[in-house]
Amino acid sequence: MRHQRFLISCLGALVLVTTAPTVANAASAVVTGTVSGTTLSLATSAVPSFSANLDNGDSTPTYTAALAVQDTRGTGVGWNATITSTQFTTGTQTLAANASSLTGVTSACTSGTCTNPTNSVAYPVAVPAAATPPTAVKFFNAAANTGMGKFTDTPTIGVFVPQSGFAGTYTSTLTLAIVTGP
Repeated sequence: MRHQRFLISCLGALVLVTTAPTVANAASAVVTGTVSGTTLSLATSAVPSFSANLDNGDSTPTYTAALAVQDTRGTGVGWNATITSTQFTTGTQTLAANASSLTGVTSACTSGTCTNPTNSVAYPVAVPAAATPPTAVKFFNAAANTGMGKFTDTPTIGVFVPQSGFAGTYTSTLTLAIVTGP
């Protein structure tokens, strides 16, 4: 009797083992996805200003101009941001053509995932100025495989105002651009 129960137990275990489910078939599928890129752009709605008081001697007040930079081309080739300007003038008086100097740029990702720009520009950068805008100079860049995404890049620009200058409201037009290449 004892052997019978043992044999029945063993047969029950064997039935459990042999009735376990098995994989009948397997399949695989190749998935294809298309990722497209769109644009390299730079825009601003900044209305920068500065003030200086001739009573305080020579001064170099600063202003900033926040720039919306977008590189969603998906190429990773990098880019250069450039700047030029007209000479500061009241209409009758002007500041020196070399009065403006860009002292640095901050950069922050504004949405999604970004690859921060790897900038190789050394500061300060003289901002060229003339009655009509001269040739632009590079003031910030993204090396290859960086600067991808959407950013706010904010340059800080100092304007030298000599104590011997003339009082008045001076204006200048900045021209900012972005071009392909590190």
